Amino acid sequence: MATRRTRSRRAPMNIETVQRWVASAILFHVGSVPAVTLAVYSIGVADSDYGKGVGLWIMSGVIGLLTAAGILAIFRRSLLSLWLIVGLLPTVVTGFYVL
Repeated sequence: MATRRTRSRRAPMNIETVQRWVASAILFHVGSVPAVTLAVYSIGVADSDYGKGVGLWIMSGVIGLLTAAGILAIFRRSLLSLWLIVGLLPTVVTGFYVL
C-alpha cells in the first residue's frame, strides 16, 4: 500500500503585506545609501573643515531618522519607537571620528 505524502498548505500571503515589504525594502535602500555615505564622508571633511563635516554628519542623522520613520509609517506603526535608533546608527558610529 503506497502512502501519500501530504503537503502542508500555507495560506496565500496578502498582497498588501507584500507591497509593504517591497516598499520598505526600496525605502531602506534609497535612504540608507545617502545616510551611510554622508556619515562616512563627513569624517574626511571634518579634518579639513570642521563645520562642514559636522553639517554633513547631522544631515546623515536626519536622513537616517526619516528613513526609519518612513518604514514605520509604511507598516502603520507608531513613529515614537525604539526602531528610530536604527536610523541613527551610521551617525552614532561615525560620531566618534567626527567629534
